[in-house]
Amino acid sequence: MIVNPDIENYLTSLSPVEDEVLRDMERLGKERQFPIVGPLVGRLLYQLVLIIGAKRVFEMGSGFGYSAYWFAKAVGEDGEVVFTDIHKKNAQLAKEFFRRGGVEGRVRIEVGDSLEILGCEKGEFDIIFNDIDKEYYPKVLEKAAGKLRRGGLLISDNMLWFGRVLMDKPPEESTKGVKEFTRILFSSTDFFTTIIPLRDGVSLSVKL
Repeated sequence: MIVNPDIENYLTSLSPVEDEVLRDMERLGKERQFPIVGPLVGRLLYQLVLIIGAKRVFEMGSGFGYSAYWFAKAVGEDGEVVFTDIHKKNAQLAKEFFRRGGVEGRVRIEVGDSLEILGCEKGEFDIIFNDIDKEYYPKVLEKAAGKLRRGGLLISDNMLWFGRVLMDKPPEESTKGVKEFTRILFSSTDFFTTIIPLRDGVSLSVKL
């Protein structure tokens, strides 16, 4: 987490999560020390769907479905969220959360490599949300560019990577991946990118 915890707590207190399913997912994430985007980023994702009128969302690395649930709530009954995760147990757990929240009809669950699944998808998406293993981040833009509509958003989580991006020569492949992906995004003439220092850093890249 990059933001001062007191600021994070203050912002969270302004609009406490009232959805029981989200609260249970947050509790599970804490118990298992499983990284989820949390309520502040969840609200941002929800709002971005509303701002651009998104109806098709593709998630890369969905975990047990926390961010996918926020997206599913936002796209409406006629929208679709494609959930992808390499772990079948995560998908099974997510499916139950979606059922409890009444959004299972809006989510298509795919188990496997997110990059490969995205490459096989037909048509364009309004939003692609990237949260796969960080060492693979540099591969994301090439895959996502052809699957995102003009004016659509490529959103990536953990773009400040707990401050490790400040290291000149990071030893970890994950940090190298985030830094290289950031360089690719900001040098691209097909996307306009901003990084929001919320939680662990969220990048918004608009396809031009």
